[in-house]
Amino acid sequence: MRTFDFAPLHRATVGFDQIADLMDRVMTNDVSQSTYPPYNIEKTAADAYRISIAVAGFSEGDLGVEVKENALVVTARKAEEEDARTYLHRGIATRAFERRFTLADHVKVSGASHVDGMLHIDLQREIPEALKPRQIEIAGTKALEQDVVESKTVN
Repeated sequence: MRTFDFAPLHRATVGFDQIADLMDRVMTNDVSQSTYPPYNIEKTAADAYRISIAVAGFSEGDLGVEVKENALVVTARKAEEEDARTYLHRGIATRAFERRFTLADHVKVSGASHVDGMLHIDLQREIPEALKPRQIEIAGTKALEQDVVESKTVN
């Protein structure tokens, strides 16, 4: 496995700490990460996204969705039951899981729903007014002439 040294990036940049930390996390993650449960991430509008996670066998009470420190954490814990059933084949996994998604700045969770064995989490990017582009009006020459103040020489 390749390893990269991001120390020069830290020495030569200011304010890019989050990007460097994200790159460090991605590069140090174990390759054998669990693929359970399967999920989709889709872009539903210019500033809207949806994460859909297959959670067959779990009820709303078994699922947890939490946002903390720019991370979306989805957890599932099946309540322990004494099951008298004898399975000949058990292909529907209901094992506990925790899935983490790193959220970009200004991305907020707008809602979650559980329909037909799918957990849908809707996300919205809300850019503050201070960060939105704004149009600057260009003053004409007449406006500049009015702003000119005549000066007098003092001896």
